[in-house]
Amino acid sequence: MSKIKIKNSNQKIADILLKIGCVNINFKKKFTLTSGKKSPVYVDCRKLISFPKEREIIINEMAKLIKSKYKNKVLVAGGETAGIPYSSFISHKLKYPMVYIRKQPKGFGKGKLIEGEFKKKSTSILIEDMATDGGSKLHFINSLRKNSLTVKDIYVVFFYNVYPSASNIEQLKLEQYISSIENEK
Repeated sequence: MSKIKIKNSNQKIADILLKIGCVNINFKKKFTLTSGKKSPVYVDCRKLISFPKEREIIINEMAKLIKSKYKNKVLVAGGETAGIPYSSFISHKLKYPMVYIRKQPKGFGKGKLIEGEFKKKSTSILIEDMATDGGSKLHFINSLRKNSLTVKDIYVVFFYNVYPSASNIEQLKLEQYISSIENEK
């Protein structure tokens, strides 16, 4: 078997996801994605958190993308649950502040939807493990905005980029929708 020369960070990340078994294929029993869509391919980015060396490579690539756009600190926000470890890794790497957004208030204590400290009108970015059509990101983005935070972008480890997503992405009114695996900007 010949080796493929890896040309860019997208290919590097795809290679890592394949090597550690994050990419699952089953044409007979399709996977149900968060969006409700059926797919013969499921990319399990949650598995990546168990592989420190490979995870660090991907976090470094994501951090480079973020740092190249945001010269000043931004608030890093992770969505419950899969976005929390990735936002934590990114915020630690960049030394940026972090919050996380619950799917719903916990119902006791302060009953917050957003955990962590932040200043109103701060610029924030959402970090998630993956996205299909952007639909599940609506809640997180809207929650940040309802708490007077400006949300500029979403960064994900993997973006399927095969499902019609324009309506959800347009609804988010972001500057850009960025993924580590889609075509490099």
